[in-house]
Amino acid sequence: MQEQDQELIREFLVESYENLARLDQELVELEQRPNDAELLASVFRTMHTIKGTCGFLGFSTLEQISHQAESLLSQLREGQRELSAGLVSLILETVDATRRVLGSIESSGGEGPERFEELIERLRRTAQSAPAVEDPEGHGRSEAGGGGRGSAEGGERPAPATESNIRVGVGLLDKLMDLVGELVLARNQILEFNGRREDAVLHAASQRLNRITTELQEGVMKTRMQPIGVVWNKLPRLVRDMAVALGKQIRLEMEGEETELDRTIIEAIQDPLVHLVRNACDHGIETPEARVGTGKPAQGRLTLRAYHEGGQVNIEIGDDGAGIDAARIRQTALAKGLLRPEQAGRLTDREALSLVFRLGFSTARTVTNVSGRGVGMDVVKSHIERIGGTVDLSSRLGEGTTVKLKIPLTLAIIPGLVVSCGGERFVIPQASLLELIRLERGASEKRIEHVHGTPVYRRRGSLLPIAYLNRLLGLAGEEDAQAANLVVLQAESRQFGLVVDGIHDTQEIVVKPLGKLWKGLPLYAGATILGDGRVALILDVPGIGQRAGLLAEAREPSGAAVETHTPPATEQQSLLLFRAGSFGRVAAPLAQVARLEEFPRASLERADGRLVVQYRHSILPLVTLRSVLEPEAPGAGQPADPVRVVVFQDGGRSVGLVVDQILDAATGEAVALQKAGRRGLLGSAVVGGRVTDFLDLAQVMWLAAPHEIPVGDRRAMQNSLERLAGALDPAETALAGAAKER
Repeated sequence: MQEQDQELIREFLVESYENLARLDQELVELEQRPNDAELLASVFRTMHTIKGTCGFLGFSTLEQISHQAESLLSQLREGQRELSAGLVSLILETVDATRRVLGSIESSGGEGPERFEELIERLRRTAQSAPAVEDPEGHGRSEAGGGGRGSAEGGERPAPATESNIRVGVGLLDKLMDLVGELVLARNQILEFNGRREDAVLHAASQRLNRITTELQEGVMKTRMQPIGVVWNKLPRLVRDMAVALGKQIRLEMEGEETELDRTIIEAIQDPLVHLVRNACDHGIETPEARVGTGKPAQGRLTLRAYHEGGQVNIEIGDDGAGIDAARIRQTALAKGLLRPEQAGRLTDREALSLVFRLGFSTARTVTNVSGRGVGMDVVKSHIERIGGTVDLSSRLGEGTTVKLKIPLTLAIIPGLVVSCGGERFVIPQASLLELIRLERGASEKRIEHVHGTPVYRRRGSLLPIAYLNRLLGLAGEEDAQAANLVVLQAESRQFGLVVDGIHDTQEIVVKPLGKLWKGLPLYAGATILGDGRVALILDVPGIGQRAGLLAEAREPSGAAVETHTPPATEQQSLLLFRAGSFGRVAAPLAQVARLEEFPRASLERADGRLVVQYRHSILPLVTLRSVLEPEAPGAGQPADPVRVVVFQDGGRSVGLVVDQILDAATGEAVALQKAGRRGLLGSAVVGGRVTDFLDLAQVMWLAAPHEIPVGDRRAMQNSLERLAGALDPAETALAGAAKER
């Protein structure tokens, strides 16, 4: 009997949560259409259902709350009072209280200690403030006092609707999806085996298996699909509350609520969508006074639109607000040290707008409880890219802003192109694939060129930057591009070519997540099992583009940047320049820099006797460069306020270098080389006509956390820095030996 009670409570919770979500949406709509009798009747029925069910189950607190709210709705339905914004807010407060009690029931089985006496009393006083009106026909209040689950208003719900639908646990659907994935892998193996045989019976059986597997896969996928309206239903309440809090008038328009996505995708986009909507309400749409002053209607418009296109789902979040000022974006980037003046002058407006996705970037003049802390847009971008999607932002000053998300329908089973390189096979998601080009022998000589050291392919009159997969992965592949294959890819609205040894067929692949040791690698999005039973890694196209330096402006440096090849002194090097004490010009390769940060000095703490700061949900060890280079100087270990930090990263470990001032980023050749005789430096050279000291990053990281860097990782770091040491002075072999001994 107890098990039956638990099942009844579970059904009550599911139904009540659905009803509350419906109430959120319908109450916001009712505020816009207060004379809509049908909508008001629906709101009343929903509240009446909640009250009757919780009374039947003996949840007294819920029954009291919903009973008082139902009394107010009954007065509205009977015309005894007018709907107002304050009344809607009060009923929405009731919805929130009901949701909190349901959460307590779900977690502990009871309603919890909170009784909401003050809310119940306000509801009661508000209901009593309306004049009583006799109902000669006996409608209204008699129904409001009922305790059954049915509703006389509008008639009983039709039985066929409930009989044709059943509730299935999400865990069961996930298990079915896993089994279908294994079946797809088995199907692929049989089809590949069948292709090598001439057996008519086997061929007929394999084709039938292929057809049944495809139909089963489509059927199970449909069971996991949900309309995007599941997420959107929460947004009208959010927009309404924000408009009230900000003193704005905002109308929300939604189109394409029926567009379906996989359940896992729905869960992944909830937070990014909420942030984008909040951002549009706070930053995008102006106050009524400001809008009227520019000739706009006082009420702003926020539009959500979803539609299928090219095997993906497009979601557009647009507003008719003030738009984004690209000039102000450039000024903010200059002030934060993200750009040099000459770089800012070369940026197009579209490139300037992409800076809003940088970590910590914000143009807000004030910090509110809504936004302005520089946290959010970078998270939106990382969340969407994590599920294989892209983010595009367009804006016109004074007219509005639109953010467009392109996301896959599902993450479980996707079509992919199988390629080979260095004897290994890899899979490229078909969503990122644009074109395949065969580089025939002799024909590529006129089309492959080099621009500033970057190979480019002349394709239909334009230059396409290319990268070689074997070089990126350190594989022994075909170096001669004259007889290779070029896969044209797109990431972050940019196109680039990837040279591979061979191109095989396309097939549906089952995405398997990588283990913990592989998750930090920026080049792979997962793994799969091919038809012959071999494992193939799935390439992360944005990560490939970033590692090749083709998307460097749009993405943050990867954690593996410290192991990238440092160019020799005869080539142009990108360097970050900073000052520390009497050392007025210290440089580190820009590719090894993860981020530039500023911290209040009061936020610095000590752990294990070393200087640290809480940073991005972890503890960042700090090294004061002055204390390393000139420990005898007075105040060498006391940083200024704010503390300026250059964050270096190696895999999952990060170290912050405290400097006095970040000077600039420079590009140039190192000449007039000289070995260093001081701890913390590799050597000195003339860069851009000025003497510059080069940082010994491996030693700095060891000083910050000597016990956290394994020998193997330390050796990889040293190998990278030894190349830089060789560039500083090829004749100084003793420097590399000394580095190894450390």
